[in-house]
Amino acid sequence: MSAQNEKEKKETLKNLSIQLEMAEASLHAIHKTLDEMGLKPEDLPKHSKTSGSKATTPSKEISGKIIEGIFDGQNMIGPNNKIYPVPANYASKSKLIEGDLLKLTIADDGSFIYKQIGPIERKKLIGKLILEDGQYMVSAGDKNYKVLFASVSYFKANPGEEVTIVIPEGKKANWAAIEAVIS
Repeated sequence: MSAQNEKEKKETLKNLSIQLEMAEASLHAIHKTLDEMGLKPEDLPKHSKTSGSKATTPSKEISGKIIEGIFDGQNMIGPNNKIYPVPANYASKSKLIEGDLLKLTIADDGSFIYKQIGPIERKKLIGKLILEDGQYMVSAGDKNYKVLFASVSYFKANPGEEVTIVIPEGKKANWAAIEAVIS
């Protein structure tokens, strides 16, 4: 195995480790919420692989608890600074950026349904995708912006490639959304 392949393997393993930690944190938050509700995982309704956490707009009105919050680059921060995990694939495909207003409907069946209800002003930049300490970032101008692993996967981007990113207009940001791969 070449040194380059070994380096790529180590970076991939480091990235997988980070993703696993994020998944474990999400599971911990779910278990905590269930515990606060006096429920156990086995009390959750059974669902097929195609149901469950939905991130698209439902065709009919869904009843349930509605919570509004601000997207922080990875999660929705709701009232009392409570963190609600936003599916990374939804955040990536919707090109959510820090400051976007989201609505979360926790349906009666336990499904989490996110909807972007207040996009903030956006600005586009061109930068180079980099992988540093297991975190994908885009170096644009004199700043590095973190990007979601799901965005990198979705666009099949590789470190060193030029990408277009979206950031909040006139606001400091640590996170960006990938708009497209240029090279």
